[in-house]
Amino acid sequence: MSAPATAVRTRPAAPERGGLMCVVGARPNFMKAAPLLAAFAEGPTPLPCALVHTGQHYDAEMKDAFFRQLGIPEPDVDLGVGSGSHAWQTAEIMRRFEPVLEARRPEAVIVVGDVNSTVACALVAAKLGVPVVHVEAGLRSFDRSMPEEINRVLTDQLSELLFTTERQARENLLREGIAPWRIHFVGNVMIDTLRAQEPRAVPAAETLARLAPRALRRAGEAGHALLTLHRPGNVDRPEVLRGILDAVAEIARRLPVVFPVHPRTRAAIERLGVAGRLEAAGVVLAGPLGYLEMLGLMREARLVLTDSGGMQEETTALGVPCLTLRENTERPVTLTEGSNELVGSDPERIRAAAERVLDGGGRRGRVPERWDGQAARRIRAVLERWLADRGGLRGAAGA
Repeated sequence: MSAPATAVRTRPAAPERGGLMCVVGARPNFMKAAPLLAAFAEGPTPLPCALVHTGQHYDAEMKDAFFRQLGIPEPDVDLGVGSGSHAWQTAEIMRRFEPVLEARRPEAVIVVGDVNSTVACALVAAKLGVPVVHVEAGLRSFDRSMPEEINRVLTDQLSELLFTTERQARENLLREGIAPWRIHFVGNVMIDTLRAQEPRAVPAAETLARLAPRALRRAGEAGHALLTLHRPGNVDRPEVLRGILDAVAEIARRLPVVFPVHPRTRAAIERLGVAGRLEAAGVVLAGPLGYLEMLGLMREARLVLTDSGGMQEETTALGVPCLTLRENTERPVTLTEGSNELVGSDPERIRAAAERVLDGGGRRGRVPERWDGQAARRIRAVLERWLADRGGLRGAAGA
């Protein structure tokens, strides 16, 4: 069952043809696009870039909060697609994006991450002969049961330029037949956003005071943990979800666990009927939070438990111990250099790892190479050279 889709909306002052076009569709994309748009706008000769929001995540309030906090301009085009099955959503994005692309004919379409919007818009662009630029290319979990893995592999095959966040990604792409000249190791744009916004992060105590004053008192003594959970493998199988939540309830008896609950996860918890038990144990069940609130909670956490790829990277950049509730990760640098540990969904394994971290045995790691807040500027430099070689944007910066 899909969410109600709305008509395509176009901002009247939007640039009409040429330039670049950047696509976002879901909250993780917002954190990756924000530094790109800022870097493109810098200096005396900005790179014109239209922003297309597919509406893959259709919570208007959360979209507005993220755009406002991250300084993202209003989209030039909003496709208003909404939620649905993978096939329906991908097809609907393609159907709505194609006339936009035909009308505007940008010199390149920039897609970020690995959501359905990423592969859908890359497919449309490639079929219309518009070059595709993939930011966050080459990440691989080697688990084809994950929809995101399919999106990553296909998008990389369609892309003209591929910007990577870690060196292993280049090896993955070369093994898949990608030409070396198309691959550029630039660093991690999500960390650009983290570094830019870290001074504005909302203190954890302020967020806890609003969400759960009793938890704030406990956290003042013991600190807090942060949990996110949304992947189908964890959420859609009742026995797996119950086991994870049992482990989380045990952890919460030692310190409050703040749990901003994804809508699909909330529905699954309601079906299990365990919300009351979680809250009694000390789990703070919250609605979705803004980026600055999440950043404050993450930065000050003693422990983060997650199945999110982005949070594996953010905790590594912050030096916060992270337990990833998956058996694999497409971000191996967070394991080899960062603060991340894979613990899967086994309750005993989760509990044991959490106890070890809380007893002082968590990994702090180090910040990986080129996660320095400058990735977007490196991307702009590569794009300017590439556009100049093609004679685009009036020879790019050298025109």
